[in-house]
Amino acid sequence: MRDVAVIGIGDTKFGELWDCSFREIGIQAGLMAVSDAGLSGEEIDALYVGNMSGGRYIEQEHIGAVIADYSGMARNHIAATRVEAAGASGGLAIRQGYMAIASGLHDIVVVGGAEKMTDVPDQMSMAIQASAEDQQWEAIFGATFTSLHAMIARRHMHEYGTTREQIAQVAVKNHKHGALNPKAQFQREISLETVLRSPPVAEPLGVFDCAPNSDGAAAVVLCAVEKAKKYTDSPIKITASAQASDTLALHHRVDICRFDASRIAATKAFKQAKIKPKDVDVAEMHDNFTISEILAIEDMGFFRKGEGGKATEEGQTAIGGKIAVNTSGGLKARGDPIGATGVAQVVEIVTQLRGEAGKRQVEGAEVGLAHNVGGAGGTVVVHVLEVI
Repeated sequence: MRDVAVIGIGDTKFGELWDCSFREIGIQAGLMAVSDAGLSGEEIDALYVGNMSGGRYIEQEHIGAVIADYSGMARNHIAATRVEAAGASGGLAIRQGYMAIASGLHDIVVVGGAEKMTDVPDQMSMAIQASAEDQQWEAIFGATFTSLHAMIARRHMHEYGTTREQIAQVAVKNHKHGALNPKAQFQREISLETVLRSPPVAEPLGVFDCAPNSDGAAAVVLCAVEKAKKYTDSPIKITASAQASDTLALHHRVDICRFDASRIAATKAFKQAKIKPKDVDVAEMHDNFTISEILAIEDMGFFRKGEGGKATEEGQTAIGGKIAVNTSGGLKARGDPIGATGVAQVVEIVTQLRGEAGKRQVEGAEVGLAHNVGGAGGTVVVHVLEVI
């Protein structure tokens, strides 16, 4: 297997992008990444696009061909593939690109992720997102994506004594980070009281515990390490790529306070990268809900099970803490255009490892991790990246 590096990154602003189409944001992010890598279109071997539900959000399927066409790559008859794994679509698209290069099949690939979620009413968007659940045993009985995570939160509070205030501190911290990110959907800090008093969605979770509907796109250029120095003096190596799955329905699991797919994917990734959780300097965790980040930092092994809430409350996951988590603002503040999220996580990690994150820079960051989740933990993809 060959080593793989990231040599180019690009992303759009996340938010309600009324004046931009899906095609425009996808191509914009891709062109930024290709320009950052200093490539010509003729040097690109393949294109992978993470997208959850273009068919329902914008009534457009065949997403790979759309992006290849409107980016001009169809003239070269490039191999273009859409990748879908609910919220993990972007991370899985990166994994597909990684494997294509590691296997020797390709030398350079572009991986993009995009979603245009605000072109439909919120109620319809919720229904689309609920399709990542088990339709037969969850959605059909009225369980929403939020209510499933509310049950997880309530159980975590019961099992481990996690408080409502500790869960809310995830949103406070991520909005503080997001305020430092010029491309984040929400660029303002919020108080603990604001989170606690926000309108309820599914008890104990309120509006400020939930990631927003977002439009946006992100892209990376992957290259075989032996060729990377031709394009950049600062390639960032992907030292591990791991994936795991779990039951789709929560009721089939032994413990809903543990996402075993996260734990297994992390274990595989740390073994492949030959590191331990304590070696990670900065991490992008899948915080589609505030409780999700607490579960993630526990399942990754950054903190013991049941101690994630306390660690967050103590500031251990903030910039300057034990491990900087979601320096981009996370899904909560940066935004969550589902297909783009996993790619945007890697864009943030590369930005940090390059030392280009500005006011949100983690000093001395050399090892980063991206954790991307599909559904309520049915699919998990973990990548470890390091400075070469």
